[in-house]
Amino acid sequence: MPSTIRRHWKRWLITGAVLVAAVTVGPYVYINFIQEPAPAALTLDAPGSSAEVPAGGSSGSAVQADIDGAWRVTSGSQAGYRVDEVLFGQNVTAVGRTEQVTGDLAIAGASVVSGTFTVDMASVRSDRDQRDSQFRGGIMNTEQYPTATFALTGPVDLGSTPEVGQQVTARATGDLTIRGRTNSVTFDLTAQRTADGFRVNGSIPVTFADYGVDAPNFGGIAVEDAGTIEFLLAFGRAQ
Repeated sequence: MPSTIRRHWKRWLITGAVLVAAVTVGPYVYINFIQEPAPAALTLDAPGSSAEVPAGGSSGSAVQADIDGAWRVTSGSQAGYRVDEVLFGQNVTAVGRTEQVTGDLAIAGASVVSGTFTVDMASVRSDRDQRDSQFRGGIMNTEQYPTATFALTGPVDLGSTPEVGQQVTARATGDLTIRGRTNSVTFDLTAQRTADGFRVNGSIPVTFADYGVDAPNFGGIAVEDAGTIEFLLAFGRAQ
């Protein structure tokens, strides 16, 4: 083989090796040493924390009044998704969230008797602009389906009226609508009484195909075919 051809082959082999290294080692270094870890799951404050105690340091009778009536989602609420991805052979967790959540519910005794909630899907953001663009475009098509909704289809039994700072767990069943498709879902939630309202935290398992969503798989990125919707909702008295 002529020496010039051998030199060309060496260059091509070296170039190929460099490209392979860039594709395999680069993502590993970025994901494991540069990229920030995925945000932790949304959670409530620890039971009885100072954040839940009203001014004056006492949970007096005024805040222990019954919780019957209408309540509305207030500031401090969040909702979003959590899903596992494979990025060029490396496992990562993708998290997107928004504070653009609205909704209301009604309580009678120790039961939540109705509730409807809406999330502005176009406002959901993660730590990657490219992922967000795909989310708003081919995945969720937010121009055509700008919101996702959840509506209770049965009462949620809290067991008893919680005291300030106390947490109670319950199961909820309702209709979840994403991208124009509706499915019945059942999930666990945790509610915590606060000095001026309460907060509710939980997650809903979601299989994308149930909502007409094909799990993305393109350009070295593959997304699992199921994930979770996370939420942390703060409620105040409806005016």
